Amino acid sequence: MNTPIIRLIKKEDNPQVAKVIRSVFEDMNIPKTGTAYEDKALDCMFESYTKKTSCYFVVEDNNTIIGGAGIAKLENYEGEDRICELQKMYFLPEARGKGLGRTLIKMCLVKAREFNFEKCYIETMPDMTAAQNLYKSVGFETIDAPLGNTGHHSCPVHMLMKL
Repeated sequence: MNTPIIRLIKKEDNPQVAKVIRSVFEDMNIPKTGTAYEDKALDCMFESYTKKTSCYFVVEDNNTIIGGAGIAKLENYEGEDRICELQKMYFLPEARGKGLGRTLIKMCLVKAREFNFEKCYIETMPDMTAAQNLYKSVGFETIDAPLGNTGHHSCPVHMLMKL
């Protein structure tokens, strides 16, 4: 692997990003129902992250997308208005364990602060312990119940951090 490039998503990245996310679900036997796998945004990620308070970063190696993560306002939440969500953070096996996840989270959190969010939320799976440990190491804490209605009812681990 060369030194990967981290950049904002481009329209032409849509098919590769969708393929990366779907392949992670298949490789890790993550349920497809009630998760990001079913999100309509999966095939149009560039368009989904063009709002003023959202962005999506991709990790590119040799002109191939090997991972990504984004930040956007937490939808369908009737509580505080200043909560964002760390979204669709997935990496192919060759991108894992190299510090790219930590780098992407930090980049997303910088953008979240620029967008004036006060808290960041994330949902994940119980078997994704490495991801949970990473989230905890940057300041996320486990909470007892979901915030909002993301449609990801199969993701039972909910975490939140103050920005």
